[in-house]
Amino acid sequence: MHAPRKQAAQPRSRATQAAIVEAAARILETSGSAGLTTNAIAARAGVSIGSLYQYFPNKEAVLAALLRTKRAELLSWMRAAVSANQEAPPEKALQALLDAGMRHQVERPRLALEAEYAGQQLHLAEETAALADEMAQLILETVRRLQPAAGLQEARDVVAIAKGIINAAALSSEAGGPGLAARVRRAVRGYLREIPSNSADSRAASSSMP
Repeated sequence: MHAPRKQAAQPRSRATQAAIVEAAARILETSGSAGLTTNAIAARAGVSIGSLYQYFPNKEAVLAALLRTKRAELLSWMRAAVSANQEAPPEKALQALLDAGMRHQVERPRLALEAEYAGQQLHLAEETAALADEMAQLILETVRRLQPAAGLQEARDVVAIAKGIINAAALSSEAGGPGLAARVRRAVRGYLREIPSNSADSRAASSSMP
């Protein structure tokens, strides 16, 4: 859904496609979704409208490409946080993941706000659910270091808790920072403390019953 017309293969074409996507991001930051048109995107990217249409059929496809780019960035930041903190104390590892999760909001808060709103209009529910599952798999080991009884469902819940608080902050134009990070951390730690000690074992047993 909202797919580009083609994926650029050559370096110059990839640079053009990336410039179009970044132009959409900058328009969202300065003018909001009301200023996002294909003509405005092409002008900001420094390409002709014909060049834009070679890659994208409409502005929704450009916007979807932007959201996918930002989500790929988020996953790369989270992977880096996990890799760099495998031997760190669990609380530090959790904080590194939260910092990665909030990075896009801290660095480009207006874009985070506009992208969150725009994402709701594009109906990318399946992609959003797949992203949440991938994030849950990624953080599962860190979650289990904090709460050994946690399983994949608890990791999904942690993603949902963090995402809900961060997105709510973005939609209310709250700047990310230590205060937001502390609220997310408290919510996650409070949830993990309430998990029954046999939670994962109980689910495994119930799923194996005929």
